[in-house]
Amino acid sequence: MSVPRYLDPAAPVADRVRDLLSRMTLTEKVGQVNQRIYGWDAYERTSESHRLTEAFREEVAAFDGIGALYGLQRADAWSGVGFADGLNAQDGARMAAAVQRHVMEHTRLGIPVLLVEEMPHGHQALDGTVLPVNLAVGATWDPGLYAEASAAAGAELRSRGAHLALVSALDLVRDPRWGRAEECFGEDPYLAARLTEALVEGAQRAGVGVVLKHFAGQGATVGGRNSAATELGVRELHEIHLSAARAGVAAGAAGVMAAYNEFDGIPCVANRYLLTEVLRERWEFDGIVMADGTAVDRLVRLTGDPVSAGALALDAGCDLSLWDACFPTLGEAVTRGLVSEQVLDVAVARVLTLKFRLGLFEQSLPPSSTDSGDRERLGELGERIARASVTLLSHVGDVLPLTPATGRIAVIGPNADSLAQQLGDYTAPQRPGSGVTVLQGIRAAVAPGAEVVHARGCDLVGGDVSGVPAAIALAAESDVAVLVLGGSSARAGDTVFEANGAALAGGGMPSGMTCGEGVDLADLALPSAQLALLDAVSASGTPVVVVLVQGRPHALPDLATPASAVLSAWYPGPQGGRAVADVLFGNCEPRGRLSVSVPRSAAQLPVFYNGKDHGYRGYVDQSALPRHAFGHGLSYTDVEYGPPRLSSREVRADAPELTCRVTVRNTGSRPAYETVQLYVRRLSGGTSWPRVRELRGFARLDIAPGSEGEAVFTIDRDTLASVDRDLCIMVEPGEVEVETGPASDRTHCARLKITPPGRQRG
Repeated sequence: MSVPRYLDPAAPVADRVRDLLSRMTLTEKVGQVNQRIYGWDAYERTSESHRLTEAFREEVAAFDGIGALYGLQRADAWSGVGFADGLNAQDGARMAAAVQRHVMEHTRLGIPVLLVEEMPHGHQALDGTVLPVNLAVGATWDPGLYAEASAAAGAELRSRGAHLALVSALDLVRDPRWGRAEECFGEDPYLAARLTEALVEGAQRAGVGVVLKHFAGQGATVGGRNSAATELGVRELHEIHLSAARAGVAAGAAGVMAAYNEFDGIPCVANRYLLTEVLRERWEFDGIVMADGTAVDRLVRLTGDPVSAGALALDAGCDLSLWDACFPTLGEAVTRGLVSEQVLDVAVARVLTLKFRLGLFEQSLPPSSTDSGDRERLGELGERIARASVTLLSHVGDVLPLTPATGRIAVIGPNADSLAQQLGDYTAPQRPGSGVTVLQGIRAAVAPGAEVVHARGCDLVGGDVSGVPAAIALAAESDVAVLVLGGSSARAGDTVFEANGAALAGGGMPSGMTCGEGVDLADLALPSAQLALLDAVSASGTPVVVVLVQGRPHALPDLATPASAVLSAWYPGPQGGRAVADVLFGNCEPRGRLSVSVPRSAAQLPVFYNGKDHGYRGYVDQSALPRHAFGHGLSYTDVEYGPPRLSSREVRADAPELTCRVTVRNTGSRPAYETVQLYVRRLSGGTSWPRVRELRGFARLDIAPGSEGEAVFTIDRDTLASVDRDLCIMVEPGEVEVETGPASDRTHCARLKITPPGRQRG
């Protein structure tokens, strides 16, 4: 008996898909576009191990197969999975294998299942290695380092049997009141695009497909409100919010996730313009579109019933659902004529194509064991990211770096000794004793005989200042005070969740959280007790170093007695305390640069650097400028930037090729690790009103004291292109300024003329 074409590994993927699709019933096709059951409901604990549940077996039987299974190994407050009943690395690999064997052995066609896992900052599973959050990754400005970490995280995920990683990468921090700011690389489309490329390319090295979240514009919701409406025009969408997605698709992303928000009044999961016209027709994307959790069910408010809602999303270009009740009714939608079977076939073919490309039919079972050496390497990469992300925002005098022999250091604040509060949202439970807090990192860094004392001072949220006097006394008796403030996305067991896992936060900050999904803020100031602690300790007469452990840029007040230094460590991950200490004591130089502007108050929002250049002069009651601009970050040395030097002052729009060179001199006594930034500012020409400036390149220089380095940028079509009248990426004639410098608000410029195609230079 001959082997069916779809089981022949030598056959082209397109032929295998076509053959398999021709053998499928309508019910089997519907099963392949469904991802209905929660993964943690697919297994249960026994006295000795774990086994598949009857609920999982019934789900497979209902459609004679299953397209994908989400979160088999997810562990967190929402799933309720912990060490008592969840899957460790070895158990996870065994259960993944059991899922595959059951599906392949108990269905007519034996089609393997896609195992889908969250990888927001490492695999969100028990004993999964936790990395710093995306906002910390953005502060590194280091795509190469992130690609290494993504490859290692992907290998860890794949070793436990999963095939697809869901990763937030496409959202931008256009309003830092949004609770999911920590999941963004920053506010800038160019930087996000480069890091999204690194993510996809790194994961591909490990044989893992990436589904990019969220498509599109979710970071631009009105008021920073999660899942709310957007007021984006189509040009703003293309100029700002599609850049990272375009880069990820070009790099080979396996899929994109349709966001909860709407664009132009139509929810993204039902938005044919986004999912078909842009994604499929313009970009020629042939991967899958996955709905966000229960997003298709929300369409019932538009259509009136689940069958029509499922048909609407499918017809718009959604291929794979997530937990909803609508896609399971697609068989009825076809028989009722609400959507054609041919449209369903296209979605099924995309799901099957991905399974063939990932090798599921040949290698559906995971490796028999995991490599502890790989996990150790991933932990080291996470620590490198944390160290590179620490950003020195201000520094007065010579308090930093601290010396290990500093006599007495007071470490104060609610984030000084809390591992959970430096990990971020979407984090699995951690084993007791794992990780290094800031307090522990400082204690390990001081010399014998130096004293480190600690006081919490206040709670993370609320206004209780009863602990402030003791903290002031401790600071006054010390040589320096390190004040560790900020926020937390750590979820407690009493958090209430919606069906899609979003925290219900109405009525106040839940369980001590100030950030995370569903925790949007109207006010970006630190909670009142933290502000009181900051003001009091700063006035104690002892030099104060403020370390902000946070998932969004908090607005900082003007203090009567300014702190000697302020650093942002974002959520630096489990080894973040050691990374912060390394920077404080000068074991490494501060390298972080802001990927998001830091506001003075929520009242001035928006403060992103690349707004339209309308010449606005500012408010009359306060500055309209951010406290710290995009790209900002100080070091422990002094540097001087020369002006940009262009190889030509005029180029043709159809052949824009030149170089830009900039010299940077280290005039201080310590090494300089500079991120040289290249911006383009349009002065004339172009389709739309120009932006103040736009990041179009960056380069790292390592410069010894007293030496100089040269950054060389190739300026080409990608550097000078803009969105034209047809919403295409084109180089438009006109005049621009090419700007270079250490931050978006500190640049030197050189003018460049772009002539129409075919015109000879004068």
